[in-house]
Amino acid sequence: MSYVLFKMWQPFREHLIARHNFFMEQAQKRLLSQFMNIGAEADEYGNNWLNEQGHYFDPDRHDPDSFLEQAYDESMGFYSLLADMQTNTRLSVVAGMFHEWDKQLRDWTLREINHWHHGDAVKKTVWKANFSEIIELFESFGWPIKQKNYYKAIDKCRLVVNVYKHGSGNAFDSIKREYPEFISLYADLDPLFLEMASYTDLKIEDNHILEFSNAIVEFWNDVPETICNKDTYDLPALFVKAFEKDRRGL
Repeated sequence: MSYVLFKMWQPFREHLIARHNFFMEQAQKRLLSQFMNIGAEADEYGNNWLNEQGHYFDPDRHDPDSFLEQAYDESMGFYSLLADMQTNTRLSVVAGMFHEWDKQLRDWTLREINHWHHGDAVKKTVWKANFSEIIELFESFGWPIKQKNYYKAIDKCRLVVNVYKHGSGNAFDSIKREYPEFISLYADLDPLFLEMASYTDLKIEDNHILEFSNAIVEFWNDVPETICNKDTYDLPALFVKAFEKDRRGL
């Protein structure tokens, strides 16, 4: 007899997408938009510096060009600091977006499993499983997530967030190997730069944020209304162990 393992109620789907869209709209309005004119702000900073230092200018002792050069350097230094802050703000927005999606997915997964299975082992496993194991769980139930267009974007988002959170490691190595555009727009033209790059060189642009955001919306829209049982399953080993542990009452 066929029975439903997972069900996505349409009102709940719409609720999840609405929350995501609200987060992105407010992040753009309250955070990302603050960096739209950093070039002009840097120019203004340099001009203000020049005006303030002009009180100390002595034509008999000072070279006017040196003051102008210093004002330019001050402007560029201010621009660099703003650009770094912009990158960190973008990364923090992406991290917040991804972690919210990840928690919502795991929460929904566990609530649906609780309709037909009870046990602490599976509950703990849903929350400690890595990204790939969660995806493989649904693929074993017949939802081919890895074949979808949004999957690659969400996986890229995961790697970016991992590097932002942890620095160097496997995720950073994967980005250098598979997505060098997050290191530099010119990384693919300069292998030496890419080889020497560190996690501090991680950069994302507004179009990347939009790509990640759209992928999450596509994901929620693609969740099948129902996922039913089938004759055989190829569950991730972590979940096989957890289900068996619960059945044995351990």
